Amino acid sequence: MNEKDLLAIVDRAVDEFNGDLDELESAIGMLMLGRHYGWRVMLLIHSPNTIRKYLKILGLKSLRDVLPEVGVLAHRSNAWRLVDGTQNFWKVVRGQISGVRSARVNKGTPP
Repeated sequence: MNEKDLLAIVDRAVDEFNGDLDELESAIGMLMLGRHYGWRVMLLIHSPNTIRKYLKILGLKSLRDVLPEVGVLAHRSNAWRLVDGTQNFWKVVRGQISGVRSARVNKGTPP
């Protein structure tokens, strides 16, 4: 998805939003960060309920429709580094493996 399409999603969400602006701001922030980190990292740092809430605010069905699977900065995510290359990703997302969810990132060069 190109930047023009993403801005159209944001503009539509802002125009149609009714509620707490903190939630709108967070949903837009997730979308913008997701451009760089990918939808897999977004699923690792947000709970499924939060993702559903943000998708509703943004008028989207799925993050997969608008974000890359793994973004160019995914390697900076501590949670992504723990599950990358393993079969544990969906177990972590579903909460079957605890202690992995983290919004922490480290600046550095890609591996």
